[in-house]
Amino acid sequence: MPTARIEAVAPGSPADAAGVRPGDDLLAVNGEAVRDVIRYQLQADEAVVELDLRRGGLERQVVVEKREGEPLGLALTGPVFDRVRTCDNHCPFCFIHQLPPGMRKSLSLKDDDYRLSFLYGNFTTLTRFTEADLERVVTEGLSPLYVSIHATDPDLRAHLLRNRRGATSLRWLSELLDAGVTVHGQIVVCPGVNDGAALDATLLGVLDRFPRLATVACVPLGISDHSSEPEMRAHTRSEAEAVLDLVAVWQERFRAALGRRLVYAADEYFLMADRPFPPLDHYDDLTQHENGIGMAAAFADEVTRAARGEAVEGVGPRPGFFAAVEGAPAVMYRSPRTTIPVSAGAPGAAPQAVPRNRLPVALVTGEYGARVLTPLLPTLESVAGAPVRVLPVPNRFFGGNIAVTGLLTAADVGAALAAEPADHRYLLPDVVLSNDRFLDGGVVADLPRPVEVVPTDGVALVAALRAGVAA
Repeated sequence: MPTARIEAVAPGSPADAAGVRPGDDLLAVNGEAVRDVIRYQLQADEAVVELDLRRGGLERQVVVEKREGEPLGLALTGPVFDRVRTCDNHCPFCFIHQLPPGMRKSLSLKDDDYRLSFLYGNFTTLTRFTEADLERVVTEGLSPLYVSIHATDPDLRAHLLRNRRGATSLRWLSELLDAGVTVHGQIVVCPGVNDGAALDATLLGVLDRFPRLATVACVPLGISDHSSEPEMRAHTRSEAEAVLDLVAVWQERFRAALGRRLVYAADEYFLMADRPFPPLDHYDDLTQHENGIGMAAAFADEVTRAARGEAVEGVGPRPGFFAAVEGAPAVMYRSPRTTIPVSAGAPGAAPQAVPRNRLPVALVTGEYGARVLTPLLPTLESVAGAPVRVLPVPNRFFGGNIAVTGLLTAADVGAALAAEPADHRYLLPDVVLSNDRFLDGGVVADLPRPVEVVPTDGVALVAALRAGVAA
């Protein structure tokens, strides 16, 4: 029987008043075995909630009375309590297969679970999707979902997934769209495989078969030094330019046919092609922001407006590439930001003799992030009242063409900081952390310099610089 462990109970909550305690095992809610946080939430919203619990090997039932819709006050470990549906594809571009040896076992979990697609925005190929899954998605309103398309040609898609069901599983995409489910698509573009004429044919297939898709993101293949796939390689600049040009052509075709752009190229393509980012309004409602679509334009807009004193809400990515498999709980159906204190650093670090808001500031980031931040430095310096510079950290842990900030490790960040002055401020974006840990298992306290962990959005960065010490 699937079981959820209760990690925390909010003081004064209905569950607390009923005697539920951290460490209890939750077996069922209103007589239904708890499979995942989605079903738990639906059952727990009732005014009278029956909890089947186990503590110390003894089972008991607790009845909680509350207002309908009022939270029970429980934090559960993980989003799925039965078993994550694992992926049976063997995609040559899969980043899980490119991890260095010796990493945590949890990071090697390949999911293809529509529930994690709904909860975290993970992409599913639908190769393990079933009629029962479709019924649940529709009846429980599990929308939006995120689907990996890669190619609409059946043979090419099967080749890319290395799974014969890849040729037919997009029929579920049609069923989802016919049922009114909002779906966002993704195409991982692999040079020489599904780019060029193949990408053109895929976008034609989207227009022909899946015009009700909300968005489609074209993202580049990420290739680490640990890939063993000879067919997979990084884009050249000319190939990146070709993807941008083709996407631009199809945006106009989609606008003419559907009244919206539909397809977008990831920010990485503009960096690889050394082209300026489009204006923010190019990205419409930024629904694939976490997939690197319009992230740079949104960040620049946030910095500019926050520096002018405008009221603006920052939009940051979820923390960590592996947030779902690392057990980050789903709060409001999205994983929370890191819980690490904003100011942290190596134990025993010398106190600063100069007021921190006058110290030179270094923004720790990946190599792509450095190129986004550099044009904003004059604005950031005017806010900080002190010199602000970018500290780009090469990703030697993964190597290859991996240059995004979210895949930085403690080893690489630590190596970069070790060569830096001790009397500077160092701001680290929280996207590098998942459950307060870097991907290589390191923590902020391991770093050789004190750092301030700041939410990964322009508003938070401006606030941290303006305050001297982020609050």
